[in-house]
Amino acid sequence: MELTTIPGLDSRVSRISLGTWAIGGWMWGGTEERQSIETIHAALDKGVTLVDTAPVYGFGTSEKIVGKALAEYENRGKVRIATKCGLNWDNGQVFRDARAERIAEEIDQSLENLGVQHIDVYFVHWPDPRTPMQETAGAMRELHEQGLIKAIGVSNFSSEQMEEFRQYAPLHVCQPPYNIFERGIEQDVMPYCKKHGIALMTYGALCRGLLSGKLDRDRKFTGDDLRKVDPKFQQPRFDQYLEAVNRLFYLSREHYDHDVLSLAVRWVLDHGSNIAIWGGRSPKQMESIEGVLHWNMDEEGMREVDRIVEMFVKDPVGPEFMAPPARQERAA
Repeated sequence: MELTTIPGLDSRVSRISLGTWAIGGWMWGGTEERQSIETIHAALDKGVTLVDTAPVYGFGTSEKIVGKALAEYENRGKVRIATKCGLNWDNGQVFRDARAERIAEEIDQSLENLGVQHIDVYFVHWPDPRTPMQETAGAMRELHEQGLIKAIGVSNFSSEQMEEFRQYAPLHVCQPPYNIFERGIEQDVMPYCKKHGIALMTYGALCRGLLSGKLDRDRKFTGDDLRKVDPKFQQPRFDQYLEAVNRLFYLSREHYDHDVLSLAVRWVLDHGSNIAIWGGRSPKQMESIEGVLHWNMDEEGMREVDRIVEMFVKDPVGPEFMAPPARQERAA
């Protein structure tokens, strides 16, 4: 496994982190606990030492499953946990809430769900425009000073928001979306993190499964599946993205002798991200982790990826649709 450093942690962590949004079931069509535990164990057996979760992933379900899985795991001491705060929900309606009072509630609940005394990396899940940054950052700084969290992180923050946050608290790691199709962070977030020594731990490497190479135009998304509202999965965009994935498939096979999934994650790691989050909810999905490791994309391959995206994705769209509303904007 390739390793990297997150400031504030006492040991290096894997450059592949297991993401457990799908394991929580919410917006992924439900979950199955035993299979989820086996999935986590399968990832750890592949050398993953960082597990990423959040209270909102199944409204506590993901954190509880992660806690049970790690309690059963023989080499638990090598594993580091990242979780989040700053969201709230009412009757299934999720909204941003990064008040100090809410963060205090969430840290206690997360510690209980995970069965731990401290959290290794604690993220503010989304910036809260209704709460002063000084209040949010101050609450995180207090938890850090108390030893309840080892590294402070923010997720989905702009460079300007990180700059303001850093006026009131240290910042060790940032978690934005990043993949071949969603590159907005290259303009500001990525260079800001590099300049200030903030570790970059990105999510969405496979773009909600689009870059797995396993989808076709006849695929139907049902229930609460997030892709029902993702503009990338609606026509005519869906065909554009699928054609790009098809061309990336041939590039990955002919130029690197890897599948497109491996190419997509390797691209993230070679394009400035310290850590790429690898999602999944079955042990079989962990088998491909090794295909990402210990090789690199060359400049020719990088240029060809850019050419393919520019040629076939005529109406690109980012991940903005995922943003939850602020408190006063939520549905009644």
